[in-house]
Amino acid sequence: MVPPKVSSSRPTSPPIIEDSSDNQPKTSQPALGLFWALLSPVFLGTVPILAKLAYEVGVPLMTLVAFRTISAALILWIATIIFAPNFIKSSKPAIIGSIIAGSINGFGSIFFYASLTLIDASLGQLINITYLVFVTVLLRLAGQSISFLTVTRTGMTIFAIYLLTQGSMSEPNWLGVSMMLVAALMYAVQLVLSQRILLDIPAQTMTLYAMTAMATVVTIAWFFNPTSLTIVTPVGWQIILGMGLATALARLTLFLGVKSLGSLQTALLGVFEVIVTIAIANFLLGEQLSLLQWIGASILTISILLVRYERNVPKFFDWWQFIWRWIYR
Repeated sequence: MVPPKVSSSRPTSPPIIEDSSDNQPKTSQPALGLFWALLSPVFLGTVPILAKLAYEVGVPLMTLVAFRTISAALILWIATIIFAPNFIKSSKPAIIGSIIAGSINGFGSIFFYASLTLIDASLGQLINITYLVFVTVLLRLAGQSISFLTVTRTGMTIFAIYLLTQGSMSEPNWLGVSMMLVAALMYAVQLVLSQRILLDIPAQTMTLYAMTAMATVVTIAWFFNPTSLTIVTPVGWQIILGMGLATALARLTLFLGVKSLGSLQTALLGVFEVIVTIAIANFLLGEQLSLLQWIGASILTISILLVRYERNVPKFFDWWQFIWRWIYR
């Protein structure tokens, strides 16, 4: 019985051909995921600039947050119904997971835009990019031991934030800094959870329901402190719609990137979001960083890029099992 197996395994070169052909979609899949993950920061980087422009024309904070998210959700629903209605249906657990992730990010967006009323867009985006460190720590909490490199990168990030806040000519607004850090943490939680959710649901479907949940959360928050919509100028509404489109595209490309590359690699590529924001803020808003802030920005960028040298970071972790074990332990 053994010789026939050996002789039959020799001529079976077709399986080798099949494996190599199977590898082609796998190599093209990360390449496509890389494209989406790099495109997402372009859209995300423009949102803080549009927010600052909206504040300059008198758009109230909660009106901006609510209607920017509502317009993003409406854009996604209209586009999905017209062009891809098959992405509307999915399993209940996957939809519920998307709603939970979106709700978390909805609360985070309130902190994000509230922070931008107190600090510059470029500084806010530099602080917000610390979500990458939070992503790494959350993955470590999945059961991996905290490495020396993770501790070092966290220390570098804290020091970089200190330089960024102390480097301005005026006294730093610590409330604005703190709110941006809360927003970064909530964004990281959504990013890590989305990696598990996207195993059971297409990225387009998760984007649809996550954005709908975000819109629901911020709309409820707006009703607690409503403002007259008549005070918003036509220019203000144009900016809000522009933010809605940018937000919808940013979330869609973000989840497409996470589905192909994972949350950690997508977060790493998100560092380009800072570059986009600083470049546009310098051009449109005249914001500039001091020498001390450039040093802080460099340290922050180095700490973010060092994530590629992390070892034993899981590419996948079943958060549902982790949560249930934690509840019933």
